[in-house]
This record gives sequence, structure tokens and C-alpha cells, in this order.
Amino acid sequence: MEARAHLRYARIAPRKVSVVLDLIRGEDLDKALAILQYTPKAASELLYKLVKSAAANAENNHNMDKNNLYVAECFVTPGPTLKRVMPRAQGRAFRILKRTSHITVVLKEKE
Repeated sequence: MEARAHLRYARIAPRKVSVVLDLIRGEDLDKALAILQYTPKAASELLYKLVKSAAANAENNHNMDKNNLYVAECFVTPGPTLKRVMPRAQGRAFRILKRTSHITVVLKEKE
């Protein structure tokens, strides 16, 4: 039995999210939430809400015990990239890539 939560089209680069995901992969639910709460990264706030959502899904939809949950898997995939143009000197234009992410968190119950 597993509970999932997805965050799609998050306006943050996938490589910034993957750094924080590596910190919580395999951890208990309470420890993962504590790590996310005190990690000074932009992605940790998004992931905190996502892990809480997955825990609520586990508790309400699958009748799983909240105390036995752990982060079984978590991964990020790149979403669509927004292309923007930045004017530069002498009539040139540089491209700015605003990257998005699709984040998935899976919680399972310890046996």
C-alpha cells in the first residue's frame, strides 16, 4: 500500500529540488518533515507541503497509520521550460530559460 502526492508545473529548476529530495529519501515521516522545515532552500517549502499532502492522502484515503509512514520514493522530472528574451547591448538578445518541475512523493507503511 502506498500514498502519492504530485506537484506539477512548479516554477523551480529540477536540479534545485533534487538536492533537497536527496535529504529526505528513505526517512521517517516525522524526520522528513523536520528536515524540510529547517532546510534553508527554496524547494523545502514546496516539498514540506507536498509531504504533508501525501501523509493526508495516506491517512484519509488508504487508512494507513501516520506513525509508521516513511518516504519510500521521491523524484523530480523536468516540466516544460518557459523561454524568455533578455535585451542586451548593441541590439542583441539573450535567451532566459525559466525551468519548471514535476515532483512526486510516495509514502509507504513500515511492515
